[in-house]
Amino acid sequence: MESEENKNITIADVAEALGVSKTTVSRAISGKGRIGEATRERVLSYIREHDYQPNVIAKGLAQSKTFNLCVVMPEHYGMSDLTFFQDCLFGIEKISGTVGYDVLICICNSQDISSLERIISNHKVDGVLLMCSYVKDAQVEFLQEKGVPFLTIGSSNYSGVIQVDHDHRSACRELTELMILKGLERIALIGGNETHMVTKTRYAGFSDAYEQYGREIDPALVHLGLDNPVLIDKTVRELITMSVDAILCMDDAVANNVLKTLRELHVKVPGDVKVASFYNGLLLENHLPAITALSFNARELGMVACRTILDVIEGVEVPQRNLLSYEVVMKESTQ
Repeated sequence: MESEENKNITIADVAEALGVSKTTVSRAISGKGRIGEATRERVLSYIREHDYQPNVIAKGLAQSKTFNLCVVMPEHYGMSDLTFFQDCLFGIEKISGTVGYDVLICICNSQDISSLERIISNHKVDGVLLMCSYVKDAQVEFLQEKGVPFLTIGSSNYSGVIQVDHDHRSACRELTELMILKGLERIALIGGNETHMVTKTRYAGFSDAYEQYGREIDPALVHLGLDNPVLIDKTVRELITMSVDAILCMDDAVANNVLKTLRELHVKVPGDVKVASFYNGLLLENHLPAITALSFNARELGMVACRTILDVIEGVEVPQRNLLSYEVVMKESTQ
């Protein structure tokens, strides 16, 4: 069994034992710099024999890396979003841990990115993953200016930004198409924060479906920017007086509030009005009737995003936009 002393040997110990410089040992470990193949193999053999695990700080210095990634989360989000962020983080951690990277969590909002600025100015990370993207995005503008490797987990309207996202536009188009094909004439849309890119992308999918079938969107039936239950409740009550056939909701939080108001009004789903959500989440899991919704794999999204940012850090060419698949889950609420 290896002694504790052997397990804690340093680069200096390896260098002294082999009669070479510490620089030579560092070059053998990192695989970079000029060093003879015989010397490299001699160093690596010694390391394997003595079960040497290089200190991450020393390894970072040798490779000019911190072996840290920064994941930027939005400051304001509802409890319904927590599962998405948690699953996405699990995916990121699963990949980052296999290559010796740690993850730093940073909290920002669309107006205040000071914590991200501090992390970058202190050179604490090798790359950044933005978990929320905005139409006007100070995070993106700052990282582009600093030349830091980064990507958005979500779509971006900034040129040159690497994006890993689910194909929300196609998904929302497909679900809207299915509502149109059911013969529904008056389809309402209720959405949240218009500063978020995902809201813009989902609306584009809704609009695509109408354009494909040569139909005009009725502006009176489209209500965006509804970010609290009071506004949603008021809007749903107005829509019911307008005899809508269906209500499409941008996400599960909106859908949950819509369904609450419909229950209070004794409006039957799907008998009186059909309801569907552009995002499935915990809030809709146990609802009766079961709610038609779009399903996305957040953990897979995190894994793909992490692999991508690691490739960017290593200088590997990656696609500027990677759109992951989705599933339309048809249930009782739209029958």
